[in-house]
Amino acid sequence: MKIKLPANDSGGLVTAFYLYRNETGVHDELDFEFLGNRPGKPIALQTNIFTNGVGSREQRIKLWFDPTADFHYYKILWNHHQIVFFVDNIPIRVFKNNMIKGVGYPNSTMQVVVSLWDGSNWATDGGQVKADYTHGPFEAYFQDFNINGCHSSPSMPNVKCLSQDYRWNSKTYWTLKPNQQKAYELIKEKRMTYDYCTDGIGMTRPNDYKECH
Repeated sequence: MKIKLPANDSGGLVTAFYLYRNETGVHDELDFEFLGNRPGKPIALQTNIFTNGVGSREQRIKLWFDPTADFHYYKILWNHHQIVFFVDNIPIRVFKNNMIKGVGYPNSTMQVVVSLWDGSNWATDGGQVKADYTHGPFEAYFQDFNINGCHSSPSMPNVKCLSQDYRWNSKTYWTLKPNQQKAYELIKEKRMTYDYCTDGIGMTRPNDYKECH
């Protein structure tokens, strides 16, 4: 998915692209959330993961470009071994399948959603900056919508979705390649500004998340 964010004052607003399921007691979610800001101030990219209704797994990074100036490519790789968030084909987050440790892992049918919504109570400077609708309309642009996936339904899951006949399930995609791992380590070192595993605030307690250890 290519996305271009609102160019005007977007403080308090959230532009989102995510995979989602919330029905019959199952809540799984994989989020790209762009946290708007005042003109001239950086827009943070936040990712979050919900498994079996448990979220608060936020990570935030500073982007190395202006996401309002042009389209950039955002992608999620999801298979039974790992979930990887990409920006312009650079991995910015990896969530491994740690079900063996008792960590939930998304394994249900999900749909793709895009949205632009008011997050004034938290999105910018912890909620200090509110959305100013006098600067609207706010327009986010989406293009090159392309899904490589396995068709399934909540009522009748497709057992073939785990087959290695699907490219993304093959062993090549079980871990990052060496060059991807190097790029990912640089993102964590140079660009990450918040990680729930080390900077947990409010209701987030890092010790509650087994994947952090």
